[in-house]
Amino acid sequence: MIRHIVFFTARNDGNIEAIRKGLQKLTGIPHAQHLEIALNKKSDPTSKEIDVVVYGEFADEAALAAYKAHETYAQSIRDVKPLRELRFAVNYDQTQAITRPDDTD
Repeated sequence: MIRHIVFFTARNDGNIEAIRKGLQKLTGIPHAQHLEIALNKKSDPTSKEIDVVVYGEFADEAALAAYKAHETYAQSIRDVKPLRELRFAVNYDQTQAITRPDDTD
């Protein structure tokens, strides 16, 4: 399974809800096994920069590619890009993740 995590910062606080709404469209794309759009609670005292998070789970790289090729994805980018300052994305294969203290390569 591929996990897809994206962090967004807003250009200004007034854009946060519009970014969330623009990203909410992504939940209508059928290729994700699971997709969440959430506001950062900003409860970590040393890291409050991130405003909105996208978390998705995809069966494989092909499903993630199909998700990104979908017209709704392109529309979401058009809506959100002018409102955001930064975007950080991570995609990783969950089967390769270390999950125990004794995990080895």
